[in-house]
Amino acid sequence: MTDVFHLRPYRTEDEDAAIALWQHTWQQTYPDIDFAARVAWWRERWCNELVPNATITVAEQAGALGGFVTIDRKGYLDQLVVAPDHWGSKLAERLVNEAKRLSPDGITLLKRDEVTLNRLGIPKSRGF
Repeated sequence: MTDVFHLRPYRTEDEDAAIALWQHTWQQTYPDIDFAARVAWWRERWCNELVPNATITVAEQAGALGGFVTIDRKGYLDQLVVAPDHWGSKLAERLVNEAKRLSPDGITLLKRDEVTLNRLGIPKSRGF
């Protein structure tokens, strides 16, 4: 598996892929929760709260979305999503570094999720 990803700004045509990736990733993280039942809620939040108010960077490889990060104008990192196939790779770190670059005054997590951070391979030493 190669971890060569191109980071780029989110585009409206990424919506379906980003939402599907969110669902798949969270379902893998918390298999006892039915995330398929939450897709309509998530799409509404994505379209009405995150897209208009956050900078979203996606990681693309061979035309497929492998991850994304959202950071709002105040520096809050709301979503860090990486496809399960790339958990433990450098992709999460690249997305976090991009969020830091986009928010030079610092970033803040809205919620620390130990399970997700561990699966992504982000050590506590990174400051989260």
